[in-house]
Amino acid sequence: MSPTIIIADDHPLLLKGLQDFLDEKQYNVLASAKNGKEALALIKAHVPDIAILDIKMPFFTGLQIARKCKKANLKTKIVLITFEKDEKVYIEAKSLGVYGYVLKEFALDEIENCIASVITDKPYFSPDLLAYLKVEESPEELKLLTKTETKIVGLIAKNKTGVEIAELLFISSRTVEKHKSNIIKKLKLPSKQNSLLIWAKENSEYL
Repeated sequence: MSPTIIIADDHPLLLKGLQDFLDEKQYNVLASAKNGKEALALIKAHVPDIAILDIKMPFFTGLQIARKCKKANLKTKIVLITFEKDEKVYIEAKSLGVYGYVLKEFALDEIENCIASVITDKPYFSPDLLAYLKVEESPEELKLLTKTETKIVGLIAKNKTGVEIAELLFISSRTVEKHKSNIIKKLKLPSKQNSLLIWAKENSEYL
């Protein structure tokens, strides 16, 4: 089933272009808004699956709306659409749990990929933006690990043995081995020797 969507942009031509594109692709666009105040009212009234918002709008910016939705615990996933390649804005968007950040020059090329990603609960940030900001996204698989498992992988990356890890975390060696086994399954690593060590080393900057 197609996700319910609300769109907002204070540029009439850009708003119409996005609306026409989504309609043509048969997405379920419930309504559109030409400023932040209208957009917030529509989100509160409909609680759509996704709200695609211009960052700079009169009354409320896309980021301010994201903050208000987060505070109100609304389940709508916010996607920001902008010309801005600004690290501050990107960091703030991430901190607010924004699900997407699409650059306007690539909007019609990327918006379908973005929606497809967002409805499966995966955030989507424009590859061009990430390349411009030189942002390295942490591996998605890391989100599957518990805090203890992440700690263990971090210690493995530092060449700690199972016995040393057990002592540092005040658990038994057997528990460490059990955690390792679970980590390997979650990361879908091959069962060959040292596969976890290799993965830990390659991704140590995110641990």
